[in-house]
Amino acid sequence: MTRNRANLLLLTAGAIWGMGFVAQSTAMAAIGPLLFIGLRFSLATLVILPFALAEARRAEAPLTRADWRAFAVIGVLLFAGMAAQQYGLLTTTVTNSGFLTGLYVVMVPFFAVLIFRQWPHAVVWPAALSALAGIWLLSGGGAVALRPGDWLTILCAAFWAIQVILIGRHASHTGRPVTLAVTQFAITGAIALAAAAALEPVAAAAIAAALPEILFAGIFSGGIAFTLQVVGQRYTTAPQAAIFLSTEAVFAALFAALILGERLPPSGLLGCVLIFAAILAVEVVPPLTRRRRAA
Repeated sequence: MTRNRANLLLLTAGAIWGMGFVAQSTAMAAIGPLLFIGLRFSLATLVILPFALAEARRAEAPLTRADWRAFAVIGVLLFAGMAAQQYGLLTTTVTNSGFLTGLYVVMVPFFAVLIFRQWPHAVVWPAALSALAGIWLLSGGGAVALRPGDWLTILCAAFWAIQVILIGRHASHTGRPVTLAVTQFAITGAIALAAAAALEPVAAAAIAAALPEILFAGIFSGGIAFTLQVVGQRYTTAPQAAIFLSTEAVFAALFAALILGERLPPSGLLGCVLIFAAILAVEVVPPLTRRRRAA
């Protein structure tokens, strides 16, 4: 797969997540955060498992214990990020949550340098800042007052930044992106359901009330979009992936306008321009630089 196609997969994942953000925020009117996470990722596991089994049959070599440990760590990071974001939505606004979650775009290159000494192409730094500025403008361009939910969302961004880096390393190394995806889904679903059974009320009527959101979040936002992420990241870099995935904020604004009747102010439209400018920068500049060096 070419890098252009991989980035297109990541862009598609961002679009699905943008639409799913509405479901993710409205589901908690009926059920608790942990139960919602557990049900959506258990469903995602069932949806993607057949594809993971098919991938395993085609694999040239079995996964090692180190590979499974890495997959498990990625699953724990996914759960931690989801839990922090869901609980954050209880005490912060969707606008603040969208902006602060987008901080992982800037965190990815910093963590890549700090943890793995992996230096990205120089264009990634201004592109990441451009994407962050775009998300800020989409949120309204005002001051973000930090409440407990805001701090939880910042923690979510940190977990997901590390997860994006690890997915990029291990999806490429193992050649088993779908297996990685289904493993992280299963771990996230199992942890969340166990925690929900201990900490939250579990009622069939509440689950039925949130069933449309669970189905969409489980099949599309969970199973399909996260699988597109791990497949796409096998063929691109973590910093570039983070910027493409940040288009979630753009698509969330678009779907809010289409479904909920919301309208973007001029600052929001400028935010969209900045995010897509960041995408074009990371897509066009590195190949041009390599060609000039080769020449």
